[in-house]
Amino acid sequence: MSELGFDAGIAFCATTDLEATSAFYEGVLGLPLVLDQGQCRIYRLSPSCHVGFCLREEPVDTDGVVLTFVTDDVDAWFTRLSEAGVPVEKEPQSNEEYQIYHLYARDPNGYLFEIQRFDDPRWSTED
Repeated sequence: MSELGFDAGIAFCATTDLEATSAFYEGVLGLPLVLDQGQCRIYRLSPSCHVGFCLREEPVDTDGVVLTFVTDDVDAWFTRLSEAGVPVEKEPQSNEEYQIYHLYARDPNGYLFEIQRFDDPRWSTED
């Protein structure tokens, strides 16, 4: 880490439907809304990690974007998403190459999101 460091991180994505996006991230995923700037809304994933969505008129290009949310309880998230009718593209499974257990689903914008657990003992969220 550099001497200067950072206080938090935010990944911003575009949306053409901020209300549907908010309903998904707040309602289905249960993420707390940290800041509503009118055209942009920022949600907390963890104490220093955030995802934001900004309203745009032009179609959203979701190709190549994967939002990854890390948790130990991938199976519980699979159940929650399934019960909410969220399109799950890949049910929970192990990936030996990356030493993870994960699933893939889509949000209302078409963004692919991954919910994963690291099984690799080198993974740590501590500095």
